[in-house]
Amino acid sequence: MFFFVVAIVSFSLTSAQTEPVVDSSYVAAVYEHNLILNPEPHVPLSRRAALQHMKRNLDIYEEQAVRAAQQGAQILVFPEDGIQGFNFSRSSISGYLETIPDPQQESWNPCTEPGKYNNTEVLQRLSCMARRYNLYLVANMPDLQPCPLKTDPSCPSDGRWQFNTNVVFSSDGLLVARYHKYNLYFEMAFDTPPQPEIITFDTPFAGRFGLLTCFDILFHEPTVTLVKKGVRQLIFPTAWMNQLPLLDTIQFQRAFSLGANVTLLAANIRNNQLIMTGSGIYTPFSATYHHAKQGDLEEGRLLVARVPVLDPLWVEQGAAKEEEALTDEFTSSTSTNNEYCHKENCFDSPPPETASSAPSSSTTFISSMMYDPFTFVLLNETEGDVEVCNGSFCCHLQYRRLTQSSSKELYALGAFAGTHTVNGRYALQVCALVRCERMDVTSCGQEVEEAKTKMDFTLEGKFGTRHVYPSVLASNHVLEEPEHLEFAADGRVIMKHSNMSSGLVTACLYGRMYHLDNE
Repeated sequence: MFFFVVAIVSFSLTSAQTEPVVDSSYVAAVYEHNLILNPEPHVPLSRRAALQHMKRNLDIYEEQAVRAAQQGAQILVFPEDGIQGFNFSRSSISGYLETIPDPQQESWNPCTEPGKYNNTEVLQRLSCMARRYNLYLVANMPDLQPCPLKTDPSCPSDGRWQFNTNVVFSSDGLLVARYHKYNLYFEMAFDTPPQPEIITFDTPFAGRFGLLTCFDILFHEPTVTLVKKGVRQLIFPTAWMNQLPLLDTIQFQRAFSLGANVTLLAANIRNNQLIMTGSGIYTPFSATYHHAKQGDLEEGRLLVARVPVLDPLWVEQGAAKEEEALTDEFTSSTSTNNEYCHKENCFDSPPPETASSAPSSSTTFISSMMYDPFTFVLLNETEGDVEVCNGSFCCHLQYRRLTQSSSKELYALGAFAGTHTVNGRYALQVCALVRCERMDVTSCGQEVEEAKTKMDFTLEGKFGTRHVYPSVLASNHVLEEPEHLEFAADGRVIMKHSNMSSGLVTACLYGRMYHLDNE
């Protein structure tokens, strides 16, 4: 039976780290931005007033571009909504809009050709920033595209599209990519594009990158399509509100990088009121990240790290061998494809083979986690084997608690197979080991940030999808790298971990059943 096996050395960082420098590597930077907001986003501003507001955020961007360039960054990523903010209406955002030309249709350098288009001051500023500091620059901004009301039935009634948009500038200031966000999250100011866009751009230092934005990461389009097309370096501006215990920012950013076997450059907003923090530079072999904690000063954070090139079309044969040597230091396999299920729909697979031999578990109970009805079983012993099933989907856990402090903590293993329908609709299969908030079962599945109990464990499920994203989140938003991952051809995913640095908050195998989203 074929297995894809990964054994990862555990390390997790809150600042940039030094990796072995080889020719097939580059320096990436992401900036978590303490956004200066418009205090009255529903009140329309004049273009002049909107520019004055955006200039305050762009001045911060410029400061960070200087710092990134000083540290050798070749590409710098800023977050979603970082220039103008959010919570606008369709009309109140009008003063912030610029019409962004399609770089696939025309070549334009806003810095050297500022007079070509009117009302493009933000594009010009970003272009000159990239050019001045000699780096590729990715930013997010609102785009206005006129459309013909009479001939295009999909055209909005006001005769224009308004898009949440990523823009990319090369190191000489050329506009090289434009991506319109496809999966909006309660964004009244913006339209969903008529069709998902699959947008990539090439660089001279690392080959090809793909673009997605925030909520996109949970859906097939454009994210999985990019990966299926062989894009292994993804740019991810986001304005993500943390959602423990399964979708904390850095938790899912890391999980996606591991599960999809890609590099993810993730830049988030920093806003305490909206629980926004968590950015990072992730590869299948490393994680450089930042997550603010309660009581931290509300401020931005620049992350810079050297990472290996993963674009298979760019790496020359000699450089590829060097990358393989670097990869072997961290993982036992250099496969560029983690797929273990050879057809998209394996949903009707039988329960795990281990189910029949697993010892009978304690009484199960239903509790809501992330608004979904998980079936849970408690971990009542110091060590043991437990199994829990939600319908025909089963999760199995072997565990051993390590020496605890005087404070007791309750843990439960949960399983869910179904369609999530709150604040978005998407089909899931999830195995999750979680610390309950209190010592009663009704608190299992609620948000928890701290834990003292360290645990060695093996978590396993048999999934009906190849798209499973693994994570281990420790106390106070610390990521732990799973020691061992197996993705088997029959759909089984096994995650083993031990020697935790701090208490366990969540260990999760998050399976996305993309093919069932519309059923």
